[in-house]
Amino acid sequence: MTANDAATPAHVPADVPTHDDPRTATLRSRVAAGFPALRADLEALVRIPSVSNGESDQAHVAASADAVAALLRGVGFDDVRVLSVTTADGRTGRPAVVARRPGPAGAPTVLLYAHHDVQPVGDLAEWTTPPFEPTERDGRLYGRGAADDKAGIVAHLGALRALRDELAVGVTVFVEGEEEIGSPTFVEFLHAHRDELGADVMVVADSSNWAVGTPALTTALRGLVSCDVEVAVLDHAIHSGMFGGPVLDAPTLLARLVATLHDENGDVAVAGLVHAPDPQVDHDEATFRADAGVLDGVRLAGTGPLSARLWARPAIGVIGFDAPRVATASNTIAPRATARLSMRIAPGQDPAAAAAALATHLEGHAPFGARVEVRTVDLGKPFLAPADSPAMRAARRAFAQAWRTAPVDIGLGGSIPFIADLLEVYPDASILVTGVEDPDSRAHGANESVHLGELEKAVLAEALLLDGLAHPLA
Repeated sequence: MTANDAATPAHVPADVPTHDDPRTATLRSRVAAGFPALRADLEALVRIPSVSNGESDQAHVAASADAVAALLRGVGFDDVRVLSVTTADGRTGRPAVVARRPGPAGAPTVLLYAHHDVQPVGDLAEWTTPPFEPTERDGRLYGRGAADDKAGIVAHLGALRALRDELAVGVTVFVEGEEEIGSPTFVEFLHAHRDELGADVMVVADSSNWAVGTPALTTALRGLVSCDVEVAVLDHAIHSGMFGGPVLDAPTLLARLVATLHDENGDVAVAGLVHAPDPQVDHDEATFRADAGVLDGVRLAGTGPLSARLWARPAIGVIGFDAPRVATASNTIAPRATARLSMRIAPGQDPAAAAAALATHLEGHAPFGARVEVRTVDLGKPFLAPADSPAMRAARRAFAQAWRTAPVDIGLGGSIPFIADLLEVYPDASILVTGVEDPDSRAHGANESVHLGELEKAVLAEALLLDGLAHPLA
């Protein structure tokens, strides 16, 4: 996706460098010299099929954790451990890697986060080359996890290699092993290792840049509310010929209820939901339609900038529907039907308040007096980063130096639930969500890839960021 030419990036540094200062030049040279070895490390990680879902061989996830631990030991970390937790209900988490290197007295501590588990590959026929055999085409490295998020791991690794013994902050590297299955033991892991993971600044390398050549900082994430809504009209199924007409079936009434969630423009019509301010960059509609695979003739829903509809406003969709199946249908009036709704909520919205507003709307729009029951399934907090913290200023400066282009502030329409968990456990930490991907990376899809030139710049940006946090400007 491309930025609107008329859009103005938020918080542009006053002086975007066109030439490197001596320190930047030194680090740029080191990163370039070390990048072939770093790429080889990324390829070795991609070859490990570390799919964390329960249907896959978890020995590969363990092997991936061991490989990451070995790489961190090789960059000078003496305290490197592969860890997992067992929850109160007996669930054992996937292996994570925690590596620690203390900084000089009085120096800040920085946590570098990434994850080493990956998504399943899906339909192999859709892949141009084997998903676990990294392959370069046109400057991009293809393979499952090449972008999401083994590129994040090597971004951290490359920055640490570039700084060498000049690293002047304390660093903790935390590489999770279950992000792709929703981080089910993340909170327990944080509490079990609270002291070891504590940091002044936390860098999460698991997002995207705005475009190839334009870096971004992810400053906003929508939260999540999901619920099941059940519509009931009868005690039991009845013959549609004998009773049809005066009695409408539950799937029809559920459809009518779901239709009240949006107005005629496709904007969410639930009262009491928050809208965040519109972003200062926007998407090109034609590119968005192509990226999303929207069929010709289908209008996009909602009003206002596309970026606002994606990042700053609520969105509601039906992600599941329980009703009689077509294959087993009979001429009966179904007594009840259930839909699972997924609602993305804007930054600044309290999830519990949003869930209450959605329930109030559904219960207040019961069609034909049908019984409506709403059951909350999941709540996830949104995220909004402070725009002008010392850590954010250091990040903007580092990205501008690495790319020689001002970074833009972007949001994500999806949620990264563990960001809220980090803030819950470490409320005083500054969290920076940075990008190793770009809009063509196709994370989670077939032919996932990372742009190698952009990855090299991301490594340099992180090295400059760590340097800047150690030596802040006045």
